[in-house]
Amino acid sequence: MIINCRTKLIRDESGDPVSMVGISTDVTEQKRLSEFVQHAQKMESIGNLAGGIAHDFNNILFPILGMSELLLEDMPADSLEHEKIRHILKAAERGSNLVQQILAFSRLSEHKMIPLGIQQVLKEALALIRSSIPTNIEISQNISKNCGLINGDPSQIHQVVMNLITNAYHAVEENGGSIAVNLREISSELENPPMPSLRPGRYANLSVLDTGCGIDPDHLEKIFEPYFTTKPQGKGTGFGLAVAYGIIKEHGGGIRVQSEPGKGSVFDVYLPLLKTVSEDESVVISQKFPTGTERILIVDDENAVIQVEKQLLERLGYVVIPFTDNEGALSTFSSAPDNFDLVITDMAMPKMTGLEFAGKLVSIRPDIPVILCTGFSERIRERNIKHLPIKAFLKKPISKAHLANTVRDVLDGKPRMA
Repeated sequence: MIINCRTKLIRDESGDPVSMVGISTDVTEQKRLSEFVQHAQKMESIGNLAGGIAHDFNNILFPILGMSELLLEDMPADSLEHEKIRHILKAAERGSNLVQQILAFSRLSEHKMIPLGIQQVLKEALALIRSSIPTNIEISQNISKNCGLINGDPSQIHQVVMNLITNAYHAVEENGGSIAVNLREISSELENPPMPSLRPGRYANLSVLDTGCGIDPDHLEKIFEPYFTTKPQGKGTGFGLAVAYGIIKEHGGGIRVQSEPGKGSVFDVYLPLLKTVSEDESVVISQKFPTGTERILIVDDENAVIQVEKQLLERLGYVVIPFTDNEGALSTFSSAPDNFDLVITDMAMPKMTGLEFAGKLVSIRPDIPVILCTGFSERIRERNIKHLPIKAFLKKPISKAHLANTVRDVLDGKPRMA
C-alpha cells in the first residue's frame, strides 16, 4: 500500500500556530495506473520501432533468401558450395523468424498456427544454442518421439524454447552446472492436474531444468512480469520470460516455475495437443513449384529486390517486366493494359503507395489481378482484403515456394492471403 500524506499548519489571527491538519490518501491504485500507462507507452514505442525494423530488414533479407534459393538450384547437391549456400539460406530464414518474433512481441504480427511437432523445434533450438554455451556446461535432453502435435506457430515456440534455455544458462553461467531439456506427453485428466488452470485433455509437457543459483521466493510471483529481472545489467532485459508467458497463453497453455535458492529451477510448459492430426498431416515444404508463361509487371523501388523477384519468376517460366518506379509502370500499363496478366507491387513506394497504385490500375482495367508485397504494414494487417483493390499480398522476405504458389493461385482465380 502506498500512502500520500499532506499536512497543513493552522495559525490564529496573530500568526501563532494552534493546530495541524493532516490528510492521508491511499494512492496505490493511482500509482499502479500510472505504471500501466507508462508501460503501454513503452510498448507503443517498441511497436513503432518494430514496424520500421521489420520493413527495412525484410527488404535486406529478401535478396539473400531469393538468391540463395536460385544458387542452390544451380549447384550440384553434393558439392561443398551447395552446403555453404544452404547455411546462408538457413541464416536468412532465421533472420526472417527473428523479425516475426519482434513483431509478435510488440503484437504487430498475425500468427500462423499449424500442426506442429515440438521435437523438431527443440532439435533446431538446441543445435543453435549449443554453439553459444561453453562446453563445460552440460546440456542433456530427453525428448519423447511419441509426444503428439500441437497447434502452434513454429517461430514463436522456437522463441519460447530459446528464452527458457537462455534463462537456464544465465543461472548456471557463473558457478557452473547443468541444463536438462525434457519433452513428454501428459494428461490433465488426473486427480491432481499439474496446473489448476489446465482444462482436461492431453498436453505436451516441456521442462527446462537447471542446477544454478535458483530464484528467491519473493521474486517468483514477479518472474513473468515485463521488465522484471534479477540478472545484472547486460545479462537480461526482463523481456524473455514475459514474452514466453504471453506466447504460451496465446497457445492455450500454461507455464509454471519451481525454484529454491542454491538448488536450481524447473520451468514447466504445458501446451494442448491436437486430437486427431497425425505427423503425416503436418506441414511439409514441397520442392515442386507451379509454373506458368503469363506476363507479369513487377514494381519495387529496391533494385536488389526487383532483381531477385525477376529471376525467381523467370525461373518459373513467366515473362517479367520490371520497374523501380510506379509512375513509369503506370504509364506503361496505361498504354497497353491488356498486355499484362498480373501485377506485383511493393507497398512502400516513394510517390504513391502500392495500394494507391493498385487502385489506379484497377480503374484502368477492373479485372487486372494485383499482388501487394510488404515488409510490414499495420494498415494492411487490420483491413479486409475484400475491400482492397488487390487479390493477395505477400510478406517479405518471400520464398520461391510462397511466391510460386501465390502467383499461380491468383492467376488461376483463387485469391489467397499470405
